[in-house]
Amino acid sequence: MRALAQFVMRGPLQAGVVAAIATAAPLLFWAGAAVVGLVILRLGISQGLSIGLWALLPAMGWAWIGQDPTALAVLLQVMLMASVLRTTLSWERALLSSGVLTIGIGLLLPVLYPQLLDQLVSAGMELYRQYGIEVSPESGSQLELDIRHTMVGSMSGMFLATAVFMTMLARSWQAGLYNPGGFRKEFHAFRLSVPVAIGCVAAVLVGPSLGLNPVLVAWAAGLPLFLAGIALVHGVVGARAMGSHWLVMFYIALVLLGPSLMFLLLVLAFVDSWLDFRGRIKPSGSAE
Repeated sequence: MRALAQFVMRGPLQAGVVAAIATAAPLLFWAGAAVVGLVILRLGISQGLSIGLWALLPAMGWAWIGQDPTALAVLLQVMLMASVLRTTLSWERALLSSGVLTIGIGLLLPVLYPQLLDQLVSAGMELYRQYGIEVSPESGSQLELDIRHTMVGSMSGMFLATAVFMTMLARSWQAGLYNPGGFRKEFHAFRLSVPVAIGCVAAVLVGPSLGLNPVLVAWAAGLPLFLAGIALVHGVVGARAMGSHWLVMFYIALVLLGPSLMFLLLVLAFVDSWLDFRGRIKPSGSAE
């Protein structure tokens, strides 16, 4: 990955070619988005957007001809987050901006891709029938609506999660080339401000009552809290010099325990926005 980042930063031709080829290749769109994010973070928004056009063309091809909006949605979100991060140096604002874009994407998906969603909903309904679950006409319409909301919210949420990780990858490339250790320090210190943490929780609780897709709102408002919880764990492990094996065990537990540990991370991130746990820890030796 470091070699790829070094090659990309040799010039706009190399960056544009890599971004276009990676976006056009199946399952490599994430690399193209990360390359565009790296150029924006390092060289500025104007140069990054010019490189982004190279990747935008194949991404639009996938979205229009292939009826797959994944590459386009991830690319646009990475470009937005990298631009906000470049301008404000704030992960919080970058995540919030991408969350707003995620809501917009979720609202546009049923309009732009009705056939795709109809197919996904039909597959979900068929799954119920295969298990012999009887569904009345009244409950069937509600079940279809719930499945549709789940599909739209899950698709938009996966676009958001992928874009966040690709922006983080671009930031780590930038730090590895020009500021070793900078991304690690930045991520370990990441926490949400109190107003933003309250806003995220309020959005999750109030959004559905305003007619918004609850799954979509949970992804858009919950991911900043979840990422802040992950950063809290990394920051505590680093401050206490506990060793990387603790992080390995944490991620294994995250896979095994799933929603239970995720909910705990959300709560810890919310409380940390008030109490700043890492600020109360005295550093012990070298960081993780």
